[in-house]
Amino acid sequence: MLGFVVTGLGRASGVRERSPVCGLSARRSGFAGSTMTSSTQAFLAVPPMSRARILRSGRCTSVRMQTSTMQKARHSDKAPRGVHADAAVGAIKSEVLQRKNIQRPVMVGVAADSGAGKSTFLRRVMRMFGSEIPKGHTPQGELITVICLDDWHNRDRQGRKEDSITALDEKCQNFDLMAEQLEALKNGFDIMKPIYNHETGRIDPPELVSPNHIVVVEGLHPMYDARVRKLLDFSVYLDLDDEVKIAWKIQRDMAERGHTLESILASIEARKPDFERFVLPQRQYADAVIQVKLTELLPDDKEGKILKVRLLQREGVPGFKTSYLFDEGSTIEWIPCGRRLTCSYPGIKFRYGPETFYDSDFSAIEVDGEFAKLEELVYIESHLSNTGTKYYGELTQLMLAAQNTPGAYNGTALFQTIIALKIREIYEQLTGRKVEPVVRS
Repeated sequence: MLGFVVTGLGRASGVRERSPVCGLSARRSGFAGSTMTSSTQAFLAVPPMSRARILRSGRCTSVRMQTSTMQKARHSDKAPRGVHADAAVGAIKSEVLQRKNIQRPVMVGVAADSGAGKSTFLRRVMRMFGSEIPKGHTPQGELITVICLDDWHNRDRQGRKEDSITALDEKCQNFDLMAEQLEALKNGFDIMKPIYNHETGRIDPPELVSPNHIVVVEGLHPMYDARVRKLLDFSVYLDLDDEVKIAWKIQRDMAERGHTLESILASIEARKPDFERFVLPQRQYADAVIQVKLTELLPDDKEGKILKVRLLQREGVPGFKTSYLFDEGSTIEWIPCGRRLTCSYPGIKFRYGPETFYDSDFSAIEVDGEFAKLEELVYIESHLSNTGTKYYGELTQLMLAAQNTPGAYNGTALFQTIIALKIREIYEQLTGRKVEPVVRS
């Protein structure tokens, strides 16, 4: 049974406001009556192109301006002239804080290279907080908003080509504006956020984004800038080994896009220097790292179909209780195949123990191999502790509910689901609110 309830909130949860036309409601939008409200005045104060963009978006949350005024955001001298000129921040606290009874937005960062599985992981996180997220460039649900940091690109696709830089390069990001707007959002102000259009490769007029209970910022650089990093209550890095990247990219691009092996390898090599310089170092700041490697159960396997996946968890993060296998702090290797767990060739192997990562204390859980029957995962779940579940079998139920998603039968989905559960737990720890399970027992 799917559904969700949040206790202690100011209004009914689980119901998205809808409208006949792009979510516009006379009662809620501020257009009722002959006198314009502050929300309406604020909306009309937005530049016409931006208003048109908001109206075209078809999302009710984009239409309801929450503050009486907006003020132009400050811009970096490093950004090309005129870029992000219409970006703005609210001058007073957002009306959304009171309407949704938000004490303080919890901000989560998710960093990864392109093609590392961010979209699949974020769908698991969004599902953890209720109903499907409304469609739109920036998904803004009742409890959670997900922001792509590519929106602060300061060059469009053509500009990057002319300047001979990649989207991974720090010079391609307006970090000053990113830091200012994300800080404003976390402090309870609305923002008019830039939009980078991935389909056209152009920078579109900005859109309204309001504070939410949880704000996830995802992309190439959520932990690169110290000012943005400081705003994060929790951070995740999705880490694919080069061999897995190559295997996955070959499978996708040769089968689906008709690319040659030579062009695929050339593309990977061209991105590698900037990835290693600007993206990879962010691992050291992450509170949780999900590493995806080729299996060790088949020494000569290079296809990337069988994977070894590791979950690294930083010790001592506020609100974050690290998960463990059997006995916390011990070092364990476990082969659970047998009467309680069906394992296909080449089997499955678990490992757990303490680990030092970038000179910091972490604990690591590792699973190498694939599960044959997800319903049997409750046996594995019974030996895991501190997973953030609310009832016996919730982890297994969540895995079963998403059994058709990528990585559903290996450690990728298992650890992504655990981290989604931990984000729920961290939200509850930091705010004192309770979120009921989305999949009921």
